[in-house]
Amino acid sequence: MTLYYSLVFALLVFEMAVFMSLIIPLPFSWKRKLFTFISESPLVAKLQYGLRITFIFILILFVDSVNRVYRVQVELSMAKQQSGAAAAVAGSERMEVQARKFYSQRNMYLCGFTLFLSLILNRTYVMILDVLRLEEEVKRLKGDKPANDKAQSKLGEAGEMGEIGRLREELKKRDKDIEVLKSQSKGLSDEYQRLGDQFHVSDGTPKKNV
Repeated sequence: MTLYYSLVFALLVFEMAVFMSLIIPLPFSWKRKLFTFISESPLVAKLQYGLRITFIFILILFVDSVNRVYRVQVELSMAKQQSGAAAAVAGSERMEVQARKFYSQRNMYLCGFTLFLSLILNRTYVMILDVLRLEEEVKRLKGDKPANDKAQSKLGEAGEMGEIGRLREELKKRDKDIEVLKSQSKGLSDEYQRLGDQFHVSDGTPKKNV
């Protein structure tokens, strides 16, 4: 394996280690501190910038390895079409072509998996940040909501009790008003009866007091 493919393999192992560290279950406070450090550290930002440039070169290697696999496959098909007279020579050439095919496919898979895992890491990192943000929001709402609910329930109960007391006071006042109206109506009725009796007395024979 050449030097640059060895570096690609080392990068693949590093990506696997990072992916395992991302999916390991950690306490919420530890995970929040870790991702806060990753998102705010200038060193990590420079590392990410360097990795983007590295992935561009790995993409070029991946395209080159795909091209090599295609060319080796064409050579292998041509070797199969050789005549039986040159079978011994063709056999050795075929083994060489098979070896080159193996190495080309290995390099293609190595670069392809490295690029694919980089996309998975990026998406996983974004999803974990979203989950942490939502968990913080849920904890904040759960921390404020019970107090608000208790306060609102107390205010509601106090409002209901005050409304009931106010209605009772109004009923008492209306009962008193009704009693006053009854007494006034009775007094008016007695006064009307007295005036009627006086009117009859003034028109006719006055009534004798018993």
